[in-house]
Amino acid sequence: MDNTKQKIDHLRRVLDRLNYDYYVRNAPAAEDREYDRMMAELAALEAAHPEFADPNSPTHRVGSDLTREFQQVAHRYPMLSLANTYSEEEVRDFIARVDRETAVPTAYCCELKFDGTAISLTYENGRFVRAVTRGDGTQGDDVSANVRTIRSIPMSLQGDGWPAYMEVRGEIYMPHGSFERLNAERADIGEEPFANPRNAAAGTLKQQNSAVVAKRGLDAVLYAVQADAPVAASHYETLQKLREWGFKTSSAVQLCRSAEEIMAYIRHWDKARHELPYETDGAVIKVDSIRLQRDLGATAKAPRWAVAYKFKAEQAVTRLVSVDFQVGRTGAITPVANLEPVRLAGTTVRRASLHNAEQIELLDIRVGDAVRVEKGGEIIPKIVGVDLAQRPAESVPFRYITHCPECGTPLVREEDEAKHYCPNATGCPPQIVGRIVHYISRKAMNIEGLGDETVQLLYNNGLLGDIANLYDLEVEHLVPLERLGRKSAENIVGNIAGSVEVPYARVLFAIGIRYVGETTARKLAAAIPSIDALMAASREELLEVEEVGGKIADSILAYFADRRNVEMIDRLRRAGVQLQAVERARLSEALAGKKIVISGTFDLHSRPELKELIELHGGTNQSSVSKATDYLLAGSGIGPKKLETATKLGVRIISEEEFMEMIGGEMLKIQQTTLF
Repeated sequence: MDNTKQKIDHLRRVLDRLNYDYYVRNAPAAEDREYDRMMAELAALEAAHPEFADPNSPTHRVGSDLTREFQQVAHRYPMLSLANTYSEEEVRDFIARVDRETAVPTAYCCELKFDGTAISLTYENGRFVRAVTRGDGTQGDDVSANVRTIRSIPMSLQGDGWPAYMEVRGEIYMPHGSFERLNAERADIGEEPFANPRNAAAGTLKQQNSAVVAKRGLDAVLYAVQADAPVAASHYETLQKLREWGFKTSSAVQLCRSAEEIMAYIRHWDKARHELPYETDGAVIKVDSIRLQRDLGATAKAPRWAVAYKFKAEQAVTRLVSVDFQVGRTGAITPVANLEPVRLAGTTVRRASLHNAEQIELLDIRVGDAVRVEKGGEIIPKIVGVDLAQRPAESVPFRYITHCPECGTPLVREEDEAKHYCPNATGCPPQIVGRIVHYISRKAMNIEGLGDETVQLLYNNGLLGDIANLYDLEVEHLVPLERLGRKSAENIVGNIAGSVEVPYARVLFAIGIRYVGETTARKLAAAIPSIDALMAASREELLEVEEVGGKIADSILAYFADRRNVEMIDRLRRAGVQLQAVERARLSEALAGKKIVISGTFDLHSRPELKELIELHGGTNQSSVSKATDYLLAGSGIGPKKLETATKLGVRIISEEEFMEMIGGEMLKIQQTTLF
């Protein structure tokens, strides 16, 4: 038993170090395969020996699919806000006040102000205990399960010298890459995109499902320590301590000793921030000496030894000429402002998003107004205000459209959504074209040779009315069209014909049911392995599928309640499209007669893939552990009830690695084949 505990502790230390090297130092120190092997080994040992459970284990980084309410936790040390400054004069006033009150030469530590959500991390004896949001400054929400999924945050500290109890303060943010990927995924399933990375980070941190948080790519930067005694004599030295203990701190930190040096720092980063992979909306100026910080004290809301300087968002004033309304493939209506061209942040801006009717009403935007435009997140132009002094006398309030601009259908707006929608899914031209474009896309049916313009061309010429029409196309239909020769036409028709081999899960994603994204489609295909069974499923049956909630279930039911969609599915069936999971021949009898329960998350395979592997090798999947169960295949975040039952009944608990050995190492063969 002692050897087992030593092995578990060793694996945890090694994996913690590898996480630090990869996520904090940006210097990977092991191959992915070796990392995965050690993680699988640790997960199996933890599952087999629950007496050594540790919530800070590296295996908990992937999150759990359990939902929960957030508990309120009091901060031992208040989380104060920073006073803001907006001009050089205000910065100099702050420095002058500090100089008067301290009467000694003062150094200042300058660092960037990350645009995310504030967090307080509690550590006891060098181990992570909990993570709490700012809340009202005296208490906040316990988001520990979600924060454990952020791999740049250490669960156990390196080195030594930390206080027995401390709260490490910092910011959780979403890098640009994660933000763009998340919004692309949301747009793909008809969800409203996040307005900016700050909102995305805050919304993600409050997710009830930590497995979702783990996938969204949050990061963190830490910049302060609260403890009963200082950890260093200066703030700058405190940041060095944080780095030594394994925390990720800002690389843009500088000691300044005069107002001129501070303003030079601000001016530099006001320009250089545009090259950073994350959002920063200002700089923070702190008295460096901890003793002087304590002498200066704080007001009820903010420390008197620090201020934030907010960068000015680049704005330009131009005229709103008109408003267009775009219709997406899901029917979502997006108002777009047409502007008199204006230079902004190095580019000429002619259009800007107005988001939705609420935003237009809130700003009281009217055609002909002089509007202030800025680049949200330095990427997307947006209107942030109106110069009322320049408003024309004949101006009238803007009236949002009530009917679809493309097909004339009355718009609808659901109670919990900001956007209006055109419900005419099968008769609205941009929705039809958008769904066909989605159907042929790489992640869906992957039909090469067709693109947005070609699909629009085929639609305009009456050759495409829905996705099933693709399988009616012939070479002779395409050859006469502009930009399409015989060779191109033959390639297109051949690629469409080849798409009938695409597995059912991708077909389910491709047909474009609102809110059913790529992952949800895989879950549905695994649980309900044919389109006919899906069409016959009740709401209760749909809700039993992993990751399917009420909104998705209702959307599926509404899709198949439309007779036109059912008829289209029948035409896809006649074309030979895969509308059920193909049952492949067994690969072996290695698991013949064995009943296996899967629990947790895994490094090498998804749970649907593992279920198929079990069946391909002669085994049977079970949903719950019983006396008849032969194996519990355990991943990280294993269900505690299943683990307890398996232990009590003496069911053998195996890791993913042991499972692969049992089936003869078929992993590579399976990974090269798209399942379902």
